[in-house]
Amino acid sequence: MFLGFAVVTKVQGEIKIFDVTKYGAIGDGRIDNTKAFFRAWNDACKWDGNSGVLIPRGTFLLGTITFTGPCKKSTAFQIKGVIRAPSNLKRMTNPDQWIGFRYVDRLLVNGRGTVDGQGDSAWSFNSCAEDPNCPSLPISMVFNFVTNSRISGITSVNSKNAHISLYGCHKVSIDNIKITAPYQSPNTDGIKIGDSKGIKITHSSIGTGDDCIALLSGSTNINVTDVTCGPGHGISVGSLGRYANERNVHGLAVRNCTFRGTTNGVRIKTWASPQANVASGFTFENIFMSNVENPIVIDQMYCPHGSCNQKITSNVQIKDVTYRNIWGTSSTKVAVNFQCSKTFPCENIVLQDIYLVHNGRDGAATSSCNFVDGDSYGTQKPPSCL
Repeated sequence: MFLGFAVVTKVQGEIKIFDVTKYGAIGDGRIDNTKAFFRAWNDACKWDGNSGVLIPRGTFLLGTITFTGPCKKSTAFQIKGVIRAPSNLKRMTNPDQWIGFRYVDRLLVNGRGTVDGQGDSAWSFNSCAEDPNCPSLPISMVFNFVTNSRISGITSVNSKNAHISLYGCHKVSIDNIKITAPYQSPNTDGIKIGDSKGIKITHSSIGTGDDCIALLSGSTNINVTDVTCGPGHGISVGSLGRYANERNVHGLAVRNCTFRGTTNGVRIKTWASPQANVASGFTFENIFMSNVENPIVIDQMYCPHGSCNQKITSNVQIKDVTYRNIWGTSSTKVAVNFQCSKTFPCENIVLQDIYLVHNGRDGAATSSCNFVDGDSYGTQKPPSCL
Protein backbone atom coordinates (compact mmCIF):
# COMPACT_ATOMS: atom_id res chain seq x y z
CA MET A 1 0.00 0.00 0.00
CA PHE A 2 1.25 3.47 -0.86
CA LEU A 3 1.83 5.40 2.34
CA GLY A 4 5.09 7.29 2.04
CA PHE A 5 5.62 10.73 0.57
CA ALA A 6 8.30 12.06 2.91
CA VAL A 7 10.14 13.42 -0.11
CA VAL A 8 7.50 16.14 -0.34
CA THR A 9 9.01 17.98 2.59
CA LYS A 10 12.48 16.46 2.93
CA VAL A 11 14.01 15.86 -0.47
CA GLN A 12 12.20 18.03 -2.94
CA GLY A 13 14.73 17.11 -5.61
CA GLU A 14 12.95 13.78 -5.94
CA ILE A 15 9.58 15.38 -6.63
CA LYS A 16 8.42 18.21 -8.82
CA ILE A 17 6.66 20.85 -6.72
CA PHE A 18 3.88 22.96 -8.21
CA ASP A 19 3.36 25.93 -5.88
CA VAL A 20 -0.10 27.47 -6.33
CA THR A 21 1.33 30.96 -5.76
CA LYS A 22 3.39 30.53 -8.93
CA TYR A 23 0.07 30.20 -10.74
CA GLY A 24 -1.29 33.44 -9.34
CA ALA A 25 -2.82 32.27 -6.06
CA ILE A 26 -2.91 34.96 -3.37
CA GLY A 27 -3.21 33.99 0.29
CA ASP A 28 -5.04 37.07 1.54
CA GLY A 29 -8.32 35.32 2.37
CA ARG A 30 -10.26 37.44 -0.13
CA ILE A 31 -9.16 36.62 -3.70
CA ASP A 32 -10.76 33.57 -5.35
CA ASN A 33 -7.91 31.18 -6.15
CA THR A 34 -9.90 28.43 -7.88
CA LYS A 35 -8.31 28.89 -11.33
CA ALA A 36 -4.79 28.94 -9.92
CA PHE A 37 -5.36 25.74 -7.92
CA PHE A 38 -6.88 24.06 -10.96
CA ARG A 39 -3.93 24.91 -13.21
CA ALA A 40 -1.38 23.81 -10.61
CA TRP A 41 -3.15 20.46 -10.19
CA ASN A 42 -3.38 19.85 -13.94
CA ASP A 43 0.33 20.47 -14.44
CA ALA A 44 1.24 18.26 -11.46
CA CYS A 45 -1.06 15.48 -12.60
CA LYS A 46 0.42 15.50 -16.12
CA TRP A 47 4.02 15.59 -14.90
CA ASP A 48 5.95 12.48 -15.98
CA GLY A 49 7.24 11.78 -12.50
CA ASN A 50 6.27 12.14 -8.85
CA SER A 51 4.69 15.55 -8.28
CA GLY A 52 3.14 17.69 -5.59
CA VAL A 53 0.82 20.68 -5.37
CA LEU A 54 1.93 23.02 -2.59
CA ILE A 55 -0.38 25.38 -0.72
CA PRO A 56 2.07 27.52 1.29
CA ARG A 57 1.35 29.56 4.38
CA GLY A 58 -1.45 32.07 4.02
CA THR A 59 -5.23 31.93 3.75
CA PHE A 60 -6.43 30.92 0.31
CA LEU A 61 -10.08 31.41 -0.62
CA LEU A 62 -11.12 28.53 -2.86
CA GLY A 63 -14.38 27.95 -4.69
CA THR A 64 -15.90 24.62 -5.72
CA ILE A 65 -13.25 22.48 -7.39
CA THR A 66 -12.60 18.85 -8.42
CA PHE A 67 -9.07 17.54 -8.87
CA THR A 68 -9.38 14.73 -11.40
CA GLY A 69 -7.03 11.93 -12.40
CA PRO A 70 -5.71 9.59 -13.41
CA CYS A 71 -2.30 11.17 -12.95
CA LYS A 72 0.89 9.80 -14.46
CA LYS A 73 2.55 8.99 -11.12
CA SER A 74 2.21 9.68 -7.41
CA THR A 75 0.67 13.06 -6.64
CA ALA A 76 0.74 15.01 -3.37
CA PHE A 77 -1.51 17.82 -2.23
CA GLN A 78 0.39 19.48 0.58
CA ILE A 79 -1.44 22.02 2.72
CA LYS A 80 0.75 24.29 4.83
CA GLY A 81 -1.62 27.25 5.03
CA VAL A 82 -5.41 27.59 5.28
CA ILE A 83 -7.82 26.74 2.48
CA ARG A 84 -11.09 28.58 3.09
CA ALA A 85 -14.50 27.99 1.53
CA PRO A 86 -16.75 30.87 0.45
CA SER A 87 -19.22 31.83 3.15
CA ASN A 88 -21.86 32.63 0.53
CA LEU A 89 -23.50 29.42 -0.77
CA LYS A 90 -24.31 31.19 -4.06
CA ARG A 91 -20.59 31.23 -4.79
CA MET A 92 -20.39 27.42 -4.56
CA THR A 93 -21.35 25.85 -7.87
CA ASN A 94 -21.85 22.27 -6.58
CA PRO A 95 -24.43 21.79 -3.80
CA ASP A 96 -22.87 18.45 -2.79
CA GLN A 97 -19.18 19.17 -2.42
CA TRP A 98 -16.54 21.84 -2.03
CA ILE A 99 -13.18 20.14 -2.71
CA GLY A 100 -13.18 16.88 -4.65
CA PHE A 101 -10.57 14.31 -5.67
CA ARG A 102 -11.69 11.85 -8.32
CA TYR A 103 -10.05 8.87 -10.07
CA VAL A 104 -6.66 9.40 -8.45
CA ASP A 105 -4.25 6.59 -7.57
CA ARG A 106 -1.37 7.10 -5.09
CA LEU A 107 -2.60 10.43 -3.77
CA LEU A 108 -1.25 12.02 -0.63
CA VAL A 109 -3.14 14.86 1.07
CA ASN A 110 -0.95 16.04 3.92
CA GLY A 111 0.65 18.93 5.75
CA ARG A 112 -0.16 20.76 8.97
CA GLY A 113 -2.58 23.15 7.32
CA THR A 114 -6.30 23.67 7.73
CA VAL A 115 -9.35 23.19 5.55
CA ASP A 116 -11.96 25.71 6.75
CA GLY A 117 -15.49 25.09 5.47
CA GLN A 118 -16.94 28.24 7.09
CA GLY A 119 -19.96 26.17 8.02
CA ASP A 120 -21.34 28.67 10.52
CA SER A 121 -22.45 30.73 7.52
CA ALA A 122 -24.60 27.84 6.20
CA TRP A 123 -25.87 25.79 9.16
CA SER A 124 -28.99 27.95 9.50
CA PHE A 125 -30.03 26.76 6.01
CA ASN A 126 -29.98 23.11 7.09
CA SER A 127 -33.58 21.87 7.36
CA CYS A 128 -32.86 18.14 7.54
CA ALA A 129 -34.19 17.79 11.10
CA GLU A 130 -37.69 18.61 9.80
CA ASP A 131 -37.45 17.62 6.13
CA PRO A 132 -36.15 14.16 5.09
CA ASN A 133 -35.78 15.51 1.53
CA CYS A 134 -33.85 18.58 2.58
CA PRO A 135 -31.52 20.25 0.07
CA SER A 136 -27.87 19.32 0.29
CA LEU A 137 -25.03 21.45 1.61
CA PRO A 138 -21.45 20.98 0.36
CA ILE A 139 -19.21 18.36 1.96
CA SER A 140 -15.75 19.82 2.58
CA MET A 141 -13.59 17.10 1.02
CA VAL A 142 -14.94 14.33 -1.22
CA PHE A 143 -12.79 11.42 -2.38
CA ASN A 144 -14.40 9.40 -5.17
CA PHE A 145 -12.66 6.33 -6.65
CA VAL A 146 -9.36 7.17 -4.96
CA THR A 147 -6.99 4.23 -4.42
CA ASN A 148 -3.73 3.39 -2.62
CA SER A 149 -3.71 6.78 -0.95
CA ARG A 150 -3.23 8.60 2.33
CA ILE A 151 -4.75 11.59 4.13
CA SER A 152 -2.47 12.69 6.95
CA GLY A 153 -1.84 15.52 9.38
CA ILE A 154 -4.43 18.02 8.19
CA THR A 155 -7.11 19.79 10.21
CA SER A 156 -10.70 20.23 8.99
CA VAL A 157 -12.87 22.79 10.75
CA ASN A 158 -16.50 23.89 10.51
CA SER A 159 -17.66 21.98 7.46
CA LYS A 160 -20.99 23.04 5.97
CA ASN A 161 -21.99 19.36 5.77
CA ALA A 162 -19.72 16.37 6.40
CA HIS A 163 -15.98 16.98 6.64
CA ILE A 164 -14.62 14.02 4.65
CA SER A 165 -16.48 11.58 2.41
CA LEU A 166 -15.06 8.45 0.78
CA TYR A 167 -16.98 6.73 -2.00
CA GLY A 168 -15.75 3.92 -4.22
CA CYS A 169 -12.31 4.09 -2.59
CA HIS A 170 -9.84 1.26 -2.01
CA LYS A 171 -6.84 1.12 0.31
CA VAL A 172 -6.97 4.61 1.81
CA SER A 173 -5.21 5.43 5.08
CA ILE A 174 -6.32 8.37 7.23
CA ASP A 175 -4.06 9.25 10.14
CA ASN A 176 -3.14 12.03 12.54
CA ILE A 177 -5.93 14.32 11.43
CA LYS A 178 -8.12 16.62 13.50
CA ILE A 179 -11.76 17.29 12.69
CA THR A 180 -13.76 19.81 14.64
CA ALA A 181 -17.15 21.55 14.57
CA PRO A 182 -19.51 22.68 17.36
CA TYR A 183 -21.68 19.97 18.92
CA GLN A 184 -24.85 21.77 17.76
CA SER A 185 -23.75 22.03 14.11
CA PRO A 186 -26.11 19.95 11.92
CA ASN A 187 -24.94 16.97 9.84
CA THR A 188 -21.26 17.75 10.25
CA ASP A 189 -20.16 14.09 10.21
CA GLY A 190 -16.44 13.64 10.55
CA ILE A 191 -15.76 10.83 8.05
CA LYS A 192 -18.43 9.11 5.92
CA ILE A 193 -17.54 5.92 4.09
CA GLY A 194 -19.63 4.26 1.39
CA ASP A 195 -18.95 1.52 -1.18
CA SER A 196 -15.31 1.47 -0.09
CA LYS A 197 -12.95 -1.22 1.17
CA GLY A 198 -9.63 -1.42 2.93
CA ILE A 199 -9.94 1.90 4.79
CA LYS A 200 -7.78 2.56 7.87
CA ILE A 201 -8.38 5.46 10.27
CA THR A 202 -5.80 5.89 13.04
CA HIS A 203 -4.37 8.33 15.61
CA SER A 204 -6.98 11.02 15.05
CA SER A 205 -9.37 13.31 16.94
CA ILE A 206 -12.93 13.93 15.73
CA GLY A 207 -15.46 16.21 17.42
CA THR A 208 -18.54 17.30 15.48
CA GLY A 209 -22.30 17.76 15.55
CA ASP A 210 -23.02 14.34 14.01
CA ASP A 211 -21.34 10.94 13.66
CA CYS A 212 -17.59 10.98 14.18
CA ILE A 213 -17.36 8.14 11.67
CA ALA A 214 -20.27 6.68 9.67
CA LEU A 215 -20.14 3.47 7.64
CA LEU A 216 -22.73 3.39 4.89
CA SER A 217 -23.85 0.88 2.26
CA GLY A 218 -21.09 -1.21 0.71
CA SER A 219 -18.39 -0.52 3.31
CA THR A 220 -16.09 -3.52 3.87
CA ASN A 221 -12.83 -4.15 5.70
CA ILE A 222 -12.74 -0.92 7.72
CA ASN A 223 -10.30 -0.51 10.61
CA VAL A 224 -10.52 2.30 13.18
CA THR A 225 -7.76 2.50 15.82
CA ASP A 226 -6.76 5.09 18.42
CA VAL A 227 -9.46 7.63 17.57
CA THR A 228 -10.90 10.05 20.10
CA CYS A 229 -14.54 10.92 19.41
CA GLY A 230 -16.41 13.77 21.04
CA PRO A 231 -18.55 15.71 20.87
CA GLY A 232 -20.70 13.94 18.32
CA HIS A 233 -23.00 10.99 17.75
CA GLY A 234 -20.34 8.31 18.05
CA ILE A 235 -19.10 5.75 15.53
CA SER A 236 -22.05 4.40 13.56
CA VAL A 237 -22.80 1.64 11.12
CA GLY A 238 -25.61 3.09 9.07
CA SER A 239 -28.13 4.19 8.82
CA LEU A 240 -28.99 1.23 6.58
CA GLY A 241 -32.16 -0.01 4.93
CA ARG A 242 -33.64 3.29 3.84
CA TYR A 243 -33.03 2.94 0.10
CA ALA A 244 -33.41 0.13 -2.43
CA ASN A 245 -30.34 -1.77 -3.66
CA GLU A 246 -28.10 -0.93 -0.73
CA ARG A 247 -25.08 -3.19 -0.44
CA ASN A 248 -24.04 -5.24 2.59
CA VAL A 249 -21.68 -3.83 5.20
CA HIS A 250 -19.07 -6.28 6.46
CA GLY A 251 -15.83 -6.27 8.39
CA LEU A 252 -15.47 -3.35 10.79
CA ALA A 253 -12.96 -3.28 13.64
CA VAL A 254 -12.97 -0.40 16.16
CA ARG A 255 -10.16 -0.75 18.69
CA ASN A 256 -8.41 1.33 21.36
CA CYS A 257 -10.74 4.31 20.98
CA THR A 258 -12.13 6.91 23.41
CA PHE A 259 -15.59 8.49 23.44
CA ARG A 260 -16.12 11.65 25.49
CA GLY A 261 -19.56 13.18 26.03
CA THR A 262 -21.05 11.73 22.85
CA THR A 263 -24.74 10.90 22.37
CA ASN A 264 -23.77 7.38 21.29
CA GLY A 265 -20.72 5.22 21.57
CA VAL A 266 -20.64 2.32 19.11
CA ARG A 267 -23.95 2.20 17.26
CA ILE A 268 -25.60 0.16 14.51
CA LYS A 269 -28.74 1.80 13.12
CA THR A 270 -31.22 0.62 10.51
CA TRP A 271 -34.54 1.94 9.25
CA ALA A 272 -37.77 0.02 9.73
CA SER A 273 -38.37 -0.58 6.04
CA PRO A 274 -38.71 -3.46 3.53
CA GLN A 275 -35.23 -2.80 2.08
CA ALA A 276 -33.03 -5.80 2.86
CA ASN A 277 -29.29 -6.22 3.35
CA VAL A 278 -26.80 -7.62 5.87
CA ALA A 279 -24.54 -5.94 8.41
CA SER A 280 -22.04 -8.41 9.83
CA GLY A 281 -18.56 -9.13 11.11
CA PHE A 282 -17.97 -6.25 13.53
CA THR A 283 -15.55 -6.07 16.47
CA PHE A 284 -15.62 -3.26 19.06
CA GLU A 285 -12.70 -3.75 21.44
CA ASN A 286 -10.73 -1.92 24.15
CA ILE A 287 -12.94 1.15 24.22
CA PHE A 288 -13.29 3.77 26.95
CA MET A 289 -16.59 5.63 27.37
CA SER A 290 -16.73 8.86 29.37
CA ASN A 291 -20.20 10.27 30.08
CA VAL A 292 -21.71 8.73 26.93
CA GLU A 293 -25.52 8.68 26.62
CA ASN A 294 -25.79 5.34 24.80
CA PRO A 295 -22.46 3.53 25.02
CA ILE A 296 -23.50 0.31 23.22
CA VAL A 297 -26.56 0.44 21.01
CA ILE A 298 -28.29 -1.39 18.16
CA ASP A 299 -31.33 0.51 16.92
CA GLN A 300 -33.37 -1.18 14.19
CA MET A 301 -36.22 1.31 14.48
CA TYR A 302 -34.10 4.31 13.55
CA CYS A 303 -36.37 7.24 12.74
CA PRO A 304 -34.74 10.67 13.14
CA HIS A 305 -37.72 12.57 11.73
CA GLY A 306 -40.43 11.00 13.91
CA SER A 307 -42.77 10.15 11.02
CA CYS A 308 -41.92 6.52 10.26
CA ASN A 309 -44.38 3.66 9.79
CA GLN A 310 -44.14 1.85 13.11
CA LYS A 311 -45.96 -1.19 11.68
CA ILE A 312 -43.00 -2.02 9.43
CA THR A 313 -39.95 -3.81 10.81
CA SER A 314 -36.37 -3.64 9.60
CA ASN A 315 -35.28 -6.14 6.96
CA VAL A 316 -31.58 -5.63 7.67
CA GLN A 317 -29.96 -8.71 9.19
CA ILE A 318 -27.37 -7.84 11.86
CA LYS A 319 -25.09 -10.71 12.89
CA ASP A 320 -21.64 -11.67 14.20
CA VAL A 321 -20.94 -8.62 16.35
CA THR A 322 -18.49 -8.73 19.28
CA TYR A 323 -18.14 -6.14 22.05
CA ARG A 324 -15.01 -6.81 24.14
CA ASN A 325 -13.39 -4.90 27.00
CA ILE A 326 -15.56 -1.79 26.96
CA TRP A 327 -15.63 0.31 30.13
CA GLY A 328 -16.48 3.74 31.52
CA THR A 329 -19.56 5.78 32.36
CA SER A 330 -23.02 6.09 30.85
CA SER A 331 -25.03 9.28 31.30
CA THR A 332 -28.27 7.27 30.94
CA LYS A 333 -29.38 4.19 32.83
CA VAL A 334 -29.55 1.90 29.77
CA ALA A 335 -25.88 1.46 28.97
CA VAL A 336 -26.34 -1.57 26.70
CA ASN A 337 -29.36 -1.38 24.41
CA PHE A 338 -30.10 -3.95 21.69
CA GLN A 339 -33.38 -3.22 19.91
CA CYS A 340 -33.32 -5.60 16.98
CA SER A 341 -35.76 -6.49 14.23
CA LYS A 342 -38.68 -8.79 14.94
CA THR A 343 -38.50 -10.03 11.36
CA PHE A 344 -34.73 -10.55 11.32
CA PRO A 345 -33.52 -10.84 14.94
CA CYS A 346 -29.87 -10.05 15.60
CA GLU A 347 -27.68 -13.17 15.56
CA ASN A 348 -24.47 -14.09 17.36
CA ILE A 349 -24.09 -10.92 19.41
CA VAL A 350 -21.25 -11.39 21.92
CA LEU A 351 -20.53 -9.34 25.06
CA GLN A 352 -17.21 -9.98 26.80
CA ASP A 353 -15.86 -8.02 29.78
CA ILE A 354 -18.19 -5.03 29.85
CA TYR A 355 -17.94 -2.56 32.73
CA LEU A 356 -20.21 0.48 32.31
CA VAL A 357 -21.58 2.38 35.29
CA HIS A 358 -24.32 4.99 35.39
CA ASN A 359 -23.03 8.34 36.59
CA GLY A 360 -26.47 9.65 37.57
CA ARG A 361 -28.40 9.47 40.83
CA ASP A 362 -31.31 7.26 39.76
CA GLY A 363 -29.78 3.82 40.17
CA ALA A 364 -27.35 1.45 38.55
CA ALA A 365 -26.89 0.99 34.82
CA THR A 366 -29.07 -1.57 33.06
CA SER A 367 -29.20 -3.41 29.76
CA SER A 368 -32.14 -3.98 27.42
CA CYS A 369 -32.59 -6.62 24.71
CA ASN A 370 -35.34 -7.28 22.19
CA PHE A 371 -35.18 -9.87 19.41
CA VAL A 372 -31.50 -10.66 19.86
CA ASP A 373 -29.61 -13.95 20.16
CA GLY A 374 -26.12 -14.09 21.62
CA ASP A 375 -23.84 -14.85 24.58
CA SER A 376 -21.95 -13.00 27.27
CA TYR A 377 -18.66 -13.83 29.01
CA GLY A 378 -16.51 -12.46 31.81
CA THR A 379 -17.43 -9.27 33.67
CA GLN A 380 -20.93 -8.00 32.85
CA LYS A 381 -21.84 -4.67 34.38
CA PRO A 382 -24.63 -3.94 33.78
CA PRO A 383 -25.87 -7.53 33.95
CA SER A 384 -26.22 -8.96 30.48
CA CYS A 385 -29.70 -9.33 28.95
CA LEU A 386 -28.48 -11.85 26.35
